[in-house]
Order: sequence, then C-alpha cells, then structure tokens
Amino acid sequence: MRNLSFVLAILMAPVLAYAQDDPGVRKKAEPCFACHGPNGNSQNPAYPILAGQSWRYVYIELKDFKEGRRNDPVMSPMAADLSRDDMMALGNFFAAQKPVSINAKADGARVEAGRKVSDAVLCPMCHLGGFVGQNEIPRVAGQYPQYIKKQLEDFKAKRRTNDAGNMTSVAATLSDDDIENLSQYIANLN
Repeated sequence: MRNLSFVLAILMAPVLAYAQDDPGVRKKAEPCFACHGPNGNSQNPAYPILAGQSWRYVYIELKDFKEGRRNDPVMSPMAADLSRDDMMALGNFFAAQKPVSINAKADGARVEAGRKVSDAVLCPMCHLGGFVGQNEIPRVAGQYPQYIKKQLEDFKAKRRTNDAGNMTSVAATLSDDDIENLSQYIANLN
C-alpha cells in the first residue's frame, strides 16, 4: 500500500504543479488579467470570468482559438503561440482560482422566466444544477448577463460554432426574450 501511495504521488506531481499558484504559470496568466481581471475575475461584462472554470474548458477554448475553430480579434492572436502545456497550465491555474460574485441587478420576473426556460430546454443536463459546469462544459453561473447574452446570440446566429452543434441547436429554439431571461437567471446563480 505504501508503494502504491508513492507511485500515485509521482504520477500526480505534474497535475498538482499546474494547479498550484506556480510563479511561472502566474507569469503566463498575467496577460490574461488585462481583460479577464485579477486571477480571472473579470471586472468588465464583455469578458468572461475564468476563475473557477474547469481546466478542461479553458484548455479546449484556448486550443480552439489557436486552431481557428473559434475566432476573436483579441483571443485568437493571444492563443496562437501557446503550447499544449501552456494551455493546460493556464486551464489549471484558472480552475484553482476562486470566482468573486458579480453585482448583477436583475429583474425578478425575468430571473423566474429564465429558470423556466432553462428547465424547458434542459440546460442543467449539460451545465449541471446551479450551472457549475463539468469537464468541457463551462461553468456559466455568475457570469455577467451581457456576456451570457452575447454567447447565446452568437450560438443562435452561428457566429460561434465550436460546440459540436449542441449549443447552436438549443440557441436556435430561443427567442430574444428567452435569451434575456436566461442571461439574467444564470448571472444570478453563484
């Protein structure tokens, strides 16, 4: 049993090193802070909160920006020179950070309507209860409503398509009111 523990410790060492607040990884993450805020807690509703996001989601999005499956005038060039190890390290860095609650002022009726839309289109099947995300499915709870709305609109208009068709299919069924209501509902989850 002691040998097994030793072997597991050796195998887990690289993963744990990524998750720690390693100065080298923090230095790689610092350019991200300009838009995504200190430790990934965006203070600008145009940019997503990365703190507490799953490492796998961050990794996949960076990879998609790098390989052209997702395009953005700022992110695509930022990801262009990242190695696989860089992307994994950044994913683990942001996953280890604690998200800070945003101050989203919501209309109670829209929040309730958004909860109903969420249940009707089965959002929690992928994003899980509380919209905490899993693996490559993002944590969207507590994101800015403006960011959520833009992403849903981009999926609906097929401007964003790096989702294997899942979100584009769901978003195609949403009205503008549904998108506004979902945005307010999800933003107010913590």
